[in-house]
Amino acid sequence: MSGGGLDWPGLMRAGLRGLGLRPHEFWALTPAELALMLGEGAARAPLTRAGLAALSARWPDAPAGPKHQEDADGRV
Repeated sequence: MSGGGLDWPGLMRAGLRGLGLRPHEFWALTPAELALMLGEGAARAPLTRAGLAALSARWPDAPAGPKHQEDADGRV
């Protein structure tokens, strides 16, 4: 891109060749729709087991204590 504008030749190559769009399909898209189809702004990958294990190790759950103390007779 030069001058802050859109790289139309590059976008057209990506849309027409890369995505297999027909010209009328390409020109009917908004720039946001084309960006989404090209994978820009895609969500992060889902959490994996390794990622969950790393989070659990870094921020372990505190052991849950009893909500009420029982007296010697077992009453709350």
